[in-house]
Amino acid sequence: MACLGLAAAALAVAVIRIPHGASTSVASSGEAAIGGPFRLVDDAGRPVDQHVLDGRWSAVFFGYTNCPDTCPATLQALNAAAQQLGGGRKAFQVVFISVDPARDTPAEMKLYDTSQGYPPGGLRGLTGTPAQVASVADEYHAFYKAGTGPGYAVQHSAAIYLMDPQGRFVKPLDETQPPTSLARQIKDAMGA
Repeated sequence: MACLGLAAAALAVAVIRIPHGASTSVASSGEAAIGGPFRLVDDAGRPVDQHVLDGRWSAVFFGYTNCPDTCPATLQALNAAAQQLGGGRKAFQVVFISVDPARDTPAEMKLYDTSQGYPPGGLRGLTGTPAQVASVADEYHAFYKAGTGPGYAVQHSAAIYLMDPQGRFVKPLDETQPPTSLARQIKDAMGA
């Protein structure tokens, strides 16, 4: 499986043509909008939307349950980082959004979620129809492409999106860092 790094996931380029004589004053933050409305289902088959992010700090990660390396390693690192948050642990969750809806049914997501060693409520596995998954991936600028044939792999970006308790994008977390560094990045954002 080939996973793409954070830089590729966050890259957005816009070309604007301004007619001769038109005003060139443009207000911009210089950042691409990350996140937005979505509709998926959780690992119990219940419909959820972007409000699943409300009330807690969330690390949103796109992957799939058959991923042989990046997904389990990233989820384990996030779990280890969460354990280092002390009192902030209860205010933090990992939201794992499947980019393989053909295989990642709610039942498959539940089995995978419970095998990752997270405490109850610490990992939320979400899936949906191919159109729903494509829509939420677009909102987060997350890349994925499924292979073909039996046992296919899915190429996907490996970005981790840290969202605040209002569901707003705060910063990308560096998925290549060890859990202690991830915990420090999360604590810094939380103001802890």
